[in-house]
Amino acid sequence: MKFIGIIPSRYSSSRFPGKPLIKIFGKSMIQRVYEQCIKSKSLSSVIVATDDERIHKHVLDFGGNVILTSKTHITGTERCNEVALGINQEIDVIVNIQGDEPYINPIQIDEITQLFNDPNTQICTLAKKINDIKIIKDKNKPKVIFDKNKNAVNFFRKEPNISKNQIYYQHIGIYAYKKNVLKEICTLTQSENEKIEQLEQLRWLDNNYKIKIGITEFETLSVDTADDLEKIKQKMEENV
Repeated sequence: MKFIGIIPSRYSSSRFPGKPLIKIFGKSMIQRVYEQCIKSKSLSSVIVATDDERIHKHVLDFGGNVILTSKTHITGTERCNEVALGINQEIDVIVNIQGDEPYINPIQIDEITQLFNDPNTQICTLAKKINDIKIIKDKNKPKVIFDKNKNAVNFFRKEPNISKNQIYYQHIGIYAYKKNVLKEICTLTQSENEKIEQLEQLRWLDNNYKIKIGITEFETLSVDTADDLEKIKQKMEENV
């Protein structure tokens, strides 16, 4: 199968405008994401998908692949679909990689592509076992429940009724879709569950698409605010 990675990247952000171009130890966040992605063994190519001329120019300047997309897209999924439909090459699977995780581990990308060894896989994503009760209680950290076949049953933000014997998993926001499935889910309207939880993947579940869950051991460090950026810098300095 042929896999391509697409990194949706917007300049506008209500909490942190311009964050793709923010410098982290001398390199922009989008460049750091891109350089991590091209280390993946499974991706045939990596493309930044943006609606902003500044990001477009910057990616070209550091030698990356980038495509300008419509400004009307509401989700990164829609932006990925526009790029996938416009590429004049055979593609089997699109991997949607978050543009605000500057130190994404390339192994996570390979973990998600391996889930397509099962020919029945339509959509997949990753989850990590939660060992800290603070994460379970944190509404900003989406959680996932899956069945014995590792198909997602539900995604949620709110704190569950915590049981000592229950293992909880944090949802890691990287997705991969078969090209035809990506096209289909971009025609769906918002479901009520999606509106309540503000989680797009619930729209897919509510329309009977299966989401395969892969288990990862790797943490993700995302930047939503300026405070997050400082925390990441501190953490990376500690690891040097």
